[in-house]
Amino acid sequence: MPKHNSNRETTENSNGAAGPELGENVISINRCSKVVKGGRNFSFGALVVVGDRNGRVGYGYGKANEVSDAIRKGSEIARRSMVTIPLHNTTIPHLVETKFRGAKVLIRPATPGTGLIAGGAMRAILDLAGVRDVLAKCLGSSNPSNVVKATMKAIDQLSSREEILAKRGLSN
Repeated sequence: MPKHNSNRETTENSNGAAGPELGENVISINRCSKVVKGGRNFSFGALVVVGDRNGRVGYGYGKANEVSDAIRKGSEIARRSMVTIPLHNTTIPHLVETKFRGAKVLIRPATPGTGLIAGGAMRAILDLAGVRDVLAKCLGSSNPSNVVKATMKAIDQLSSREEILAKRGLSN
């Protein structure tokens, strides 16, 4: 199935009020067919990532009978599932390695000026999250759905220096 990448800027949040400008990226579109008496019925699933390029990102998978409706549903689900990434200047605070089913993800902080070195679905997520300098590698499965879930699992494992010190009961 062809990959469909579109970047759309939006100024509405989930309840219709004007908010921070959110970028939207369609990672993949899946077509499914059901054979019925009159022929084939097609339905579509769209994997969408939404982020504000300032430390917040989310993903959603929308299903509908039309591509545009699937993208819209995925976008709404992604807006509701946004999480915050603890950023350290333009990179992530520490190395994180995680696995979701067959997809293994390695995300490593990089020095300023390195750029966003990642591929496919990981690149879209990290770009929309606002990470500018990072080295990332996807090992194992390249299934976009599993890569997105593994990347979001890795993002959930990130914690800032302040959070770690607070857990240990220390101050700066």
